Amino acid sequence: MSHIAPSLDNAEVLLAKPRGFCAGVDRAIAIVERALELHGAPIYVRHEIVHNKYVVDDLRAKGAVFVEELAEVPAGATVIFSAHGVSLDVRREADQRGLKVFDATCPLVTKVHMEVAKMRAAGREIVMIGHEGHPEAEGTMGQSESGMYLVENLEDVAKLRVTDPDRLSYVTQTTLSVDDCERIVTALRARFPTIQGPKADDICYATQNRQDAVKFMAPKCDVVIVVGSPNSSNSNRLREVARNLGRDAYLIDNADELKPEWIVGAKRIGITAGASAPEVLVHEVIMRLQALGARRVHELEGIEEHVTFPLPKGIKSAAT
Repeated sequence: MSHIAPSLDNAEVLLAKPRGFCAGVDRAIAIVERALELHGAPIYVRHEIVHNKYVVDDLRAKGAVFVEELAEVPAGATVIFSAHGVSLDVRREADQRGLKVFDATCPLVTKVHMEVAKMRAAGREIVMIGHEGHPEAEGTMGQSESGMYLVENLEDVAKLRVTDPDRLSYVTQTTLSVDDCERIVTALRARFPTIQGPKADDICYATQNRQDAVKFMAPKCDVVIVVGSPNSSNSNRLREVARNLGRDAYLIDNADELKPEWIVGAKRIGITAGASAPEVLVHEVIMRLQALGARRVHELEGIEEHVTFPLPKGIKSAAT
């Protein structure tokens, strides 16, 4: 691009830290790639392995076939459960159909599923704080045949009717807005004073860290660009965090979606990426901004993440 927009002359690009892939996403992608190495294409994946178009398209090109229902998977085939987790019904269906299963459910989502099982075994009803229709919420709600209620907002809390208010617990989706979740938990405690939460916060470390990084970055910026797909919950939350701090913020899948009019006159442009967005997409956005006239790129200080999750048994022996 030969023309340099004068509005971006000498603008600075700030990079949030941390940003991009989390340990659960790294693990889920590795499971699909190892399964393809071990068993060859096609490998079926129930739901998008993670909510990112670039990642899904890349794995599809390597031989992964993404389906929404197990009925689409041929008998005897290999299927992978996405990082978002699945209901008990889906697990039973896979078993009944004799499908070979690799489970890419994020271990932090599995932790929530185990909490649900313990709470229900203790005779407690459960309020799930999450987004209706999101596969993680559906998978967690599907850990019990009954006794669970989904709330998305304060209005849902106000309308909630439970069987026994004194035997009530709550769990949360791992990718929620930390601030929104705190408000909902406060409202639940006001309505149901004896409600019990999990021993440790369900919102995952990566969600928390990326939101904190945006809270640190956004006040220094004129506009914030979030790299992530529109169906990515944690990416949408990052945009919300920036907007709640009074900054214009935009969610884009890739550099081609960045509109110059968003950044006209901006002196500092912040970039972050959702936990399912690869760093290559961030680099492409930086290059696009530089083509538009931005000159300096500066990564802010932030938490160094060293979390890793082991691969499931049966897939570690894949050929390199």
